[in-house]
Amino acid sequence: VQLQASGGGLVQAGGSLRLSCAASGRTLSGYSMGWFRQAPGKEREFVAAIRASGGSTYYPDSVKGRFTISRDNAKNTVYLQMNSLKPEDTAVYYCAAAQGLIYSDLPRGSRYLYWGQGTQVTVSS
Repeated sequence: VQLQASGGGLVQAGGSLRLSCAASGRTLSGYSMGWFRQAPGKEREFVAAIRASGGSTYYPDSVKGRFTISRDNAKNTVYLQMNSLKPEDTAVYYCAAAQGLIYSDLPRGSRYLYWGQGTQVTVSS
């Protein structure tokens, strides 16, 4: 699976962005999908995930209520809608895919096999 993340950019605090992760090579319908981010000098951080079956979602407290992950299997694309952005959301955002994840594995980056190249999100204060 090849993943291509896009949609990043520069936005003011309080603004919104929608990231997209388009897949090629295989259909995403059988994959759990995750979004992660990494700011300079910091470790990679889990942002959101959606399971392959049932579509249940998982968010850390830092983005819950502000970010929404969704998927369009017909378009082979996963989205991350980010609202009420804060300067601390500034990072490179990566999408990732994996098969066979149980719910508790969704936030674990080491469980994902395929990764996109990342898209920069910068939130100015």
